[in-house]
Order: sequence, then C-alpha cells, then structure tokens
Amino acid sequence: MPGRSLVSLKQLCNAVLVCLFLVPFCAAGSSHYSDWDYEETHSDSRAFAAGGMLHVRMSVGDLRIRRGDSDKISLVDLVAKKQEIAFGRNKDEWQIVKPKPLRADSSTVDELVRALTDAKMELDASDKGGSDDQKKAASAFAAATPVATAKVTAESRTLELQVRKSKEDYYAKSSAVEGIYKVPSTLGQALDKNLEDFRNKKLFDLGSEDPNKIEIHDGSKTHFLTRSGEDWWSGSAKKMDATSVDDLIEKLRDLSASKFVDSGFTAAVLDLIVTSNDGKRIEKVAISKAGDNYIAKRQNDPTLYQIDAKALDDLKKSAEDVKPATVPAK
Repeated sequence: MPGRSLVSLKQLCNAVLVCLFLVPFCAAGSSHYSDWDYEETHSDSRAFAAGGMLHVRMSVGDLRIRRGDSDKISLVDLVAKKQEIAFGRNKDEWQIVKPKPLRADSSTVDELVRALTDAKMELDASDKGGSDDQKKAASAFAAATPVATAKVTAESRTLELQVRKSKEDYYAKSSAVEGIYKVPSTLGQALDKNLEDFRNKKLFDLGSEDPNKIEIHDGSKTHFLTRSGEDWWSGSAKKMDATSVDDLIEKLRDLSASKFVDSGFTAAVLDLIVTSNDGKRIEKVAISKAGDNYIAKRQNDPTLYQIDAKALDDLKKSAEDVKPATVPAK
C-alpha cells in the first residue's frame, strides 16, 4: 500500500511538472494564478492512495493566447517531413526565415503556435498502471514514427517538443520535463505540415481592411479608384457605386496563386497597384501570360505566383463592371 501511494504521488508530481512547459508562454507577466485550471478525478482518497484511477489535466484557462502569451514568442523552428522551417515574428505578422526568406501565411503559423501553447500533456495512472504506463509510453514513443520536432523561443528561452505517432495516438517528449506523454491529435496534425502549407499564396496583404486606392492598368485601359471615408471616387471625380467596388475589392483580396513556379514570367500584360493602411502600404503586382494561365510577381519579391486564368478573368470583369453611383431622383 505505501509503495502504491508513493507511485501515485510521483505521478502527480510529474503531472505538475508538465505544466512548466507552458509557463514561459502562458504565465509570463501575469500574477493571476487563479486562472490556472487544475482538474483531478479519482473515486475516493483511499482508492487514490491505493493507486486507484487518477486523471490529472493542467491547462491555463484565459491565460492562453488572449493574455498576450503568443506575442512573447519570437521564433518557431519546425522540423517535419524532412524539412526544417523557421518562422520569425515581425510585429503582428510572421515571416518564413528558413530555408530562405519567404512570405508566410500568418494565420496558419498562428494555428501552429496556438496548438503548441494550448497543448495539454495528460497523465493517466490506474491500479494496473502507474510506472508501467510510463514504460509503455516510452516504449511506444521509441518505436513510433517521428512527426515533427518544434523549438519555440520566447524571451530568450528555448523549449523543444518532439512529437511521434503510434497508430492513432500521438506522444510527446518535452525538454521542460522528463517522461513521455500523450498529446491531442490536433497538435500532431498542426505540426505535420510542409513548407508549402505555410507559404502565403495571396497576392495582396489586405486582410479584412479596405484599401485606400486601386489602380489597374490593363493594356490601354486604366481603372483608378480612391476612397474618401465610405465613398469611392473615380479618376474623373465621379462617385462610384459602392456595391460594384466592393465586389472588385473582394476579387483583389482573394487573388491567390494556385501554385508557386520557378520561371515563366515575361512581359507584363496587367499591372495592379493597391494602397492600404492609410497610405503606408503600397503593393504592386505585375502579371504576364503563361500558356493557359498567368504568372504574377510582386514588387521586390522574387517569388513567382501562378494564377488560374478564370481568377484573373473574373477580376478583370469585376473592374469593367464598376459603375457610377446612382443619383437619387429629386
């Protein structure tokens, strides 16, 4: 009986140590310890002392993400699918810095960071388990297929997490605590990505904001629109129909590459210039014809984006459909 009690106590202590993996990211700069969530279930105290069923879960409640823990993370290094990818934070946006500087899909990187900071390592011990469960987990981890290794740097401290998959289960080993623990499948899936999954395929960084100016040069045709408050005006100072302009903005916002290519850009047949962020961001995109599709290139960016012909045809049609606002009848 005492032996089992010591095993259970050791398992409980290990569970407490597991939460240290999240401390640098979730508790930095906060003294609200009441936000930590601790959950324990067992039949009664005697059963617990006898090595009965024990379930421990550590989470960080509202301290996750919303308490500013994610903005403490400055670098994420991911080794998965035989590739090493590193992400660096630039204010509120992520950039790919390895294997080479590339635009990143910030929302996808944010999902990765969220999966890492929200990860719960769960420890379960039963009357038949205890230290044997740890041995089984370690054995499963050793024989499992590597999924990914992630290194997260926050405020000059770096932690490493190795994740492997055995059948349908995911196991993790952290540099913050000894032992092997099961982790949710969502963590394994978030890590199991390649470089292409994290690249930004969109031609413009508009997000949800509306631009200030739009210029489209299509051969001899030029479309010029500028926003003043909620109203849009043409180059000839005519007020334009808001619905038709909104449709054009959505086409620009959604303009994305079907894939990345290494060559094929020739003479531009279409030039797009979009000004946003109160005039602080000016994005210029040149587009050339390439067989049945198009190749786009952003200014000061060597990346070549292949665009499906239909997407560009829809954009050009939307620009043609922008019309003057209806003058109210007197």
